[in-house]
Amino acid sequence: MSPAELESELDGPRLAAWRAFLVAHARTVEAIERELAGAETLPLSWYDVLIALYEAPGRRLRMHQLASAILLSPSGLSRLVDRLEARGFLERQPCSEDRRCQFAALTEDGLAALERAWPPYAAGIARHFGERLSDADVEALRDLLDRLADRRPVGEPAG
Repeated sequence: MSPAELESELDGPRLAAWRAFLVAHARTVEAIERELAGAETLPLSWYDVLIALYEAPGRRLRMHQLASAILLSPSGLSRLVDRLEARGFLERQPCSEDRRCQFAALTEDGLAALERAWPPYAAGIARHFGERLSDADVEALRDLLDRLADRRPVGEPAG
């Protein structure tokens, strides 16, 4: 099927909304990444790993759980975890019930790095996202994105 034929499968407004979503996401993330680099703090991908560990029970996750939480492939996660471990921000721990499994666990240095990164990250979220939306926009956007993130077939009830 050609791009023109594929495009005709979608109506104009839906395709335009899809493109706007991609552009908005890319530009917002790029702006926040730039500001985090200017503040000489963690890259956003590192922050995502550390916050996932911070929020996890016992501040640790199995590697496959962490990959799912931050939407990375296992190989991409492994390289990222290597870099974070080398900096002392997390440590790998063996899994007692399955020798093939490993946990990634947040360290005290990782927690300190996360705490240093939060102020510029929060400011970036506010500036490039929050300030551009009304309370009603935020509620509507959250509802829409939750629906898009729901992987059930359309029309299937939740739960």
